[in-house]
Amino acid sequence: MGLGSIGQDIARAALMNPELELIGAVDKNPALVGKKLSDVLGVPAGTFKVQSQLGLAVGRRQKVVLLHATGSRLPQVRDQLLEACSHSMHVVSTCEELAFPWLNHAPIAEELERAAKRAGVSIVGTGVNPGFVLDRLVATLGQVAGPIRSVRASRVVDARTRRTALQRKVGAGLSEDEFFKLVDQDALGHVGLLESAALCALGLGLDCDDFEEELSPVFAEEDISGAAFPVKKGQVAGVSQVAVGLADNQERVRLELTIAVGADDPADRIEIDADPPLSLVIPGGLQGDKATANVVVNAAPRLAVAEAGLLTVLELPAGR
Repeated sequence: MGLGSIGQDIARAALMNPELELIGAVDKNPALVGKKLSDVLGVPAGTFKVQSQLGLAVGRRQKVVLLHATGSRLPQVRDQLLEACSHSMHVVSTCEELAFPWLNHAPIAEELERAAKRAGVSIVGTGVNPGFVLDRLVATLGQVAGPIRSVRASRVVDARTRRTALQRKVGAGLSEDEFFKLVDQDALGHVGLLESAALCALGLGLDCDDFEEELSPVFAEEDISGAAFPVKKGQVAGVSQVAVGLADNQERVRLELTIAVGADDPADRIEIDADPPLSLVIPGGLQGDKATANVVVNAAPRLAVAEAGLLTVLELPAGR
């Protein structure tokens, strides 16, 4: 469900996965409804067409897992998730706020938990972040350490390597005033960093009682080319976000995310203050769009045999 850029990547990844059979596609876009999925993706994908309604795409098939990629905010996708439960479908979703919905949307989380258990299905929100780099991977690394005092993890992404929509989402090419105007409208920045911080704390056994987030622009120090559009010196090149988890006003979790065109030294880094201390660096960082598609697709078979209810990625098996 959802055939934007990420949704199409997920569909292609599903076609390549021998554990899955892709049986249908759903999108509300009138330009896509009625088209063969093969024509939308540009690769062979069977003969079925894109439907506007979930029931039409599923038919009477059983044990179906919905690969869901329609929105970042949980309130905007709530009805879609409940509809999937009404069809007894498991759901793997890229909705960032679904990764740990108890943080900011507890009533919806409780509603989804009840609906999933009633239907005997499982729901999980995942992706590259939240869902892997700054939470699940951190928690996995922490399993080999003794008592953990704190963690600091960062992800730096050169937005030139990512889709145009992401470059616009981080404010590339805007003035400072335009940037903060859109921030005030909740229209810029990465969604899900706070959810990652909460997952990170949970996975490492750090009892945080408060979570805070800051967002600021990254400015171009020179003219930058290579993006979907030119970014001039002095314009916004992207965004820097920091989420922290606090325990008794002491910082225990610190997550730093920079997504900007021309960002220096792209990489994913994790440092855990523990006995022994641990450090992990992924030079260049994980490619977000492809990684998200693969994470979603690889979770689907695991979810089909998981406990019913609303889950987090920490409850999924580590292996494929």
